[in-house]
Amino acid sequence: MRGTILFALLPLLLPACKTAESSLSGDAAQRAHADAEPHARELAESVVANLGGWNGWERTRFIEWSFFGGRRHVWDKATGDWRLEDAGNVVLMNVNTRVGRVFESGGEVFDPVRKKELLDQAWGKWINDSYWMFLPWKLLDPGVKLRHVGAGALANGQAAQVLELTFEQVGLTPKNRYLVYVGDESGLVEQWSFFPDAGDEKPRFTLPWTGWKRFGRILLCTDHGDLPGRERKDWKIAVHTELPRAVFESATP
Repeated sequence: MRGTILFALLPLLLPACKTAESSLSGDAAQRAHADAEPHARELAESVVANLGGWNGWERTRFIEWSFFGGRRHVWDKATGDWRLEDAGNVVLMNVNTRVGRVFESGGEVFDPVRKKELLDQAWGKWINDSYWMFLPWKLLDPGVKLRHVGAGALANGQAAQVLELTFEQVGLTPKNRYLVYVGDESGLVEQWSFFPDAGDEKPRFTLPWTGWKRFGRILLCTDHGDLPGRERKDWKIAVHTELPRAVFESATP
């Protein structure tokens, strides 16, 4: 998934985060072929270990969250099935196949042109919102160039190691660049800076990753700071071992 998403229906504020069309599976073979410097790879793997490890990630199935307290996602990691509730509309899609159904104001959309338009918009939201949620699990995605650029400091002055992410012509916005700060004390991602273009000298924003909490077998970040036009709100994160199939098959809330 991957880089920022800056299309018309979203405020032009949010990172667009997309590396290759990977499935957030944590596949060891994919990680082994990631373009990562040895120390950068070591740092990325240590972050995942501190979050619950790849085994914990693989054994986590259903995750739901609300992006900045707004649109609601429910994702079945095992099947790729995904539900999006956004401003009264519902999208039921499989993120692996991008095949799905769309409901506007309670009625299903059958017009092929309109349906494709809405599915494409939903896909962009998935790419953007899942990157905000799962960035630490995607540091070794295919198409990512991961480099350790040295020691740095968080906004609060605490020491951190800084990873740089650029992208090899993958995703929706391959020119993006990120600086990801791994706290020396916590061993977790605690801050990121987003550059719309890899050549930009200053980031569009720098925001914290704080409020790490355990959900089942893994830790997830519950606080990503404030963006202009988006107040800090509860992301309403939940992890489930079971959910009824109707969640991914019915437009009923």
